Amino acid sequence: MSRKTAVVTGASSGIGAATARALAKAGFDVVLGARRADRLAEVAAECGGRALPLDVTDEASVAAFAAEIGECAVLVNNAGGAFGLDSIAGADLDAWQRMYDVNVLGTARITKALLPKLVASGDGQVVVVGSIAAHQPYPGGGGYNAAKHAEAAVTRVLRMELLGQPVRVCEIDPGMVETEFSLVRFEGDQDRADAVYAGMTPLVADDIADTIAWVATRPAHVNIDQITITPRDQAGAQLVHRRQ
Repeated sequence: MSRKTAVVTGASSGIGAATARALAKAGFDVVLGARRADRLAEVAAECGGRALPLDVTDEASVAAFAAEIGECAVLVNNAGGAFGLDSIAGADLDAWQRMYDVNVLGTARITKALLPKLVASGDGQVVVVGSIAAHQPYPGGGGYNAAKHAEAAVTRVLRMELLGQPVRVCEIDPGMVETEFSLVRFEGDQDRADAVYAGMTPLVADDIADTIAWVATRPAHVNIDQITITPRDQAGAQLVHRRQ
């Protein structure tokens, strides 16, 4: 029996890279997409996957990426990110636009492009990596909160629209995961990024990847609609226990 193909976006590091490795271990042929070609190639070599350049904010890039994929049974929409922690009064609206473009429109672009192949597989699955920020807004997170709320809405509408089709849809919303997320958010400020996780034990990328692999390997009649995953030390978007 031929192996199913899984596509992972934002696969050059963090949750995306860990997911590519987990899905390969679970028996999928994995296609990895991201902008950073060198790092993407390294991850693909580790898991025996296929690396293809992908910028989910660029229509032509998405079209070229999709054209290179023959069959697709699983799509993991992982590409995304937060930029800045400004108040709404002091908002950098260009950063808001970037967050909307990558988190919301990026998910919509690649899903739209690969949906015919997911349906044709006879047992397709779309997994969207969202955030606890889609459920719990917090001061300084207005732009990211708005983008993740919108991405969650797209995911839930997709589930409704695909009812009766052979495609499942799952929304996975992590809390604090120690990856490059905070480093990107704070524009490379390592001290500020490290402070986010100081005094507590966050999740790691493999925790989310293991969950995605579990979701992707459920029987065809089982749809895992939504999962929120947080560390034991976190009980809300900004409710975190920190040891002295």
